[in-house]
Amino acid sequence: MFDVKSPAVTARYTGTGSSLFGLALMNGLLALLTLGIYRFWGKTRVRRYIWSSFDLGGNRPEYTGTGLEKFLGFLVAVVVLAVYLGLIQVILFYFGMHFVLEPKSEAQVLMQLSVFYISLFAILPLMIFARYRARRYMMARTRFMGIRFGMEKGAWGYVWRAIAHGALTVVTLGILLPRQTFWLEKYKTDRSWYGDRKFTQDGHWGALYGAMRHVLIGALLVVFGVGAGIAASVIAEGERGGGMPAMGVIAMALMVGGMLWAAIGYIYYRIHAYRYLMDNTVLMGRRIFRAEPRTGRVVAIYLLGSLALSLILIGAFIIAGVIIATSYGPNMAAGAAPGIVPVVITALLYVLAFLGAGAMSLAFIIQPIIAHFAETLTLTDPSILDEVQQRAYDPAADAGGFADALDVGAAI
Repeated sequence: MFDVKSPAVTARYTGTGSSLFGLALMNGLLALLTLGIYRFWGKTRVRRYIWSSFDLGGNRPEYTGTGLEKFLGFLVAVVVLAVYLGLIQVILFYFGMHFVLEPKSEAQVLMQLSVFYISLFAILPLMIFARYRARRYMMARTRFMGIRFGMEKGAWGYVWRAIAHGALTVVTLGILLPRQTFWLEKYKTDRSWYGDRKFTQDGHWGALYGAMRHVLIGALLVVFGVGAGIAASVIAEGERGGGMPAMGVIAMALMVGGMLWAAIGYIYYRIHAYRYLMDNTVLMGRRIFRAEPRTGRVVAIYLLGSLALSLILIGAFIIAGVIIATSYGPNMAAGAAPGIVPVVITALLYVLAFLGAGAMSLAFIIQPIIAHFAETLTLTDPSILDEVQQRAYDPAADAGGFADALDVGAAI
């Protein structure tokens, strides 16, 4: 319960990198030993840890999903996907199209590409479907102050809307991206519940255009760079190779700088779109959130974390290489076969390095970003949550199994 006199409550995140790293590393080792089966229980443990590390006015969310639910949902999803993809291949074969391992003619190359892209586009709707169902499952298995969150069915409605908005964004060269962002988020928010009270998404998609300015600046720099590059080529041809190398350098700098600016600008856009959408999320007729994440902080966490992770991995591989060379190098130099032992040890070292990299990425990049978003979120009117009543239990059939089968879920 919240103090009714409290005007606002800012969230805290209490998780630590060392604790999550140990948990993630152990999950990875157990998944390896069980040939991947334990990963469903491991992901559940990670979610419980992160959910319980989020503190809002002394209240902490609770994740109630289970590894068994996720494992069974994954098995069902695999069967459905196998049947679906099998039917796609049968239809393609009926029209004389099949995948060729070693194409020996242009016609076979074209057929190989056609089969690949048709299969890819056939799986795209299921990937979008999986994302919606995974979100619905996570909400159905999250409780706050003992009250369940929930989400209505509507995955296929989300699929066709996502495809339609995505096509409009592509056709308009990204100009309608804010429309896509707003309406897809509104579709999900308007079907989300906390207990017996429904969320709604207020606002207008046009308000997101201000957040796109850095993307547009980056795109313009790339266009100018391409134009300068073309001009440099034309001048170079006219002067028979003499050219203007300075203009070529400028063109390259504009293109590279523009792509970097656009990439960081897209992060800025996503963060500011999140801020706007959260600030305009309505519950019981009132806007109850204020979000203030900072782009610089998110980019710094990602870049510094990635750099540290890269250096640690490089150091680990160098040390492993030295150990292997020192232990088995003399025998191999003498012409003796390396044997199975050094091969197994080498393989284990590489596997452990990648498991460690995954655990470090989760603990020292993903978790700090989650913590930043949590600690810049304020519940502006906590007293209204005391009026919410419990909602019915949602079985959420596939338990996010399609997201696991298609590997479209995030690290948690």
